[in-house]
Amino acid sequence: MNPKVTSLLLAFLIFIATGCAKQAVAPAIAPRASGVMAQLEPAAYATGSQHFIAERDKIEVVTPEPQLEKSWQSVLGFCDTIRCEVISPSITMRTADSVPSGSVFLRVAPEDLQKLVTDVGSLGKIVQHTSAREDETNAVIDTDAKIKNLTAFRDNLRAMLGRHSATTSNIVEIDKQLADTQAELDSETAERKILANETEKIAVEISFRVPQAAVSTGGISEVWDALGGAGSVLGDSVANLVTTILFLIPWFVLIVPAVWMFSKAWKRLRKRHAVPPPSQVAG
Repeated sequence: MNPKVTSLLLAFLIFIATGCAKQAVAPAIAPRASGVMAQLEPAAYATGSQHFIAERDKIEVVTPEPQLEKSWQSVLGFCDTIRCEVISPSITMRTADSVPSGSVFLRVAPEDLQKLVTDVGSLGKIVQHTSAREDETNAVIDTDAKIKNLTAFRDNLRAMLGRHSATTSNIVEIDKQLADTQAELDSETAERKILANETEKIAVEISFRVPQAAVSTGGISEVWDALGGAGSVLGDSVANLVTTILFLIPWFVLIVPAVWMFSKAWKRLRKRHAVPPPSQVAG
């Protein structure tokens, strides 16, 4: 055989053998944890017109005090009849220091928002209704891309564990990376659920309060407040007087005898220096 052809064939066989050896060894070596994301393919961002909007509404309702609790319970019951989820209801009854009030925080499907507003409007007077919107499209797309890449990477790590060419040290390292990847995937999945809840439903906070006239009981209340204030001032004055008297009592024990002794000494002194009246001569 031609020596030149023989050399070419030998070089080709060596090249094939070297390539096969690399393919047999490379899959068994997992990339290090610090380079996990570097091994992932770039995420393909959505180019469509879909937007993910998080909307938050606040509704303030004024209702008569006798109807406040009933109106509050009515909202909770109406929420069960539509695509609605109650998150945190609360109600406060009248006390000596506070007026009654109620609030309901819930999430409702966008298609049922107007139904909810109409029902709330029938329970009292809506004095405020505000809406705030925030575009969460980028956050949703980024989270979806991370979930897709982490899922693919996790599946690749699981496939590596099933290959016979993996050594014990490779298996330990792959197991560690698999646990870290799964934890990160669970975190991103939970974040995606939160974003879905925020963008697929509208957060609504409904607050109930009584009319302003019911908060203030009028002139009688002001009179009682004035009397209470006067009583407080009188009590403070008496307390100050008692404190002053108790402070002076020890001094009275010293001052009164001293004044008495000084008075007697002064009288004696005046008698000594008194000029006797002139005697009368008989005529």
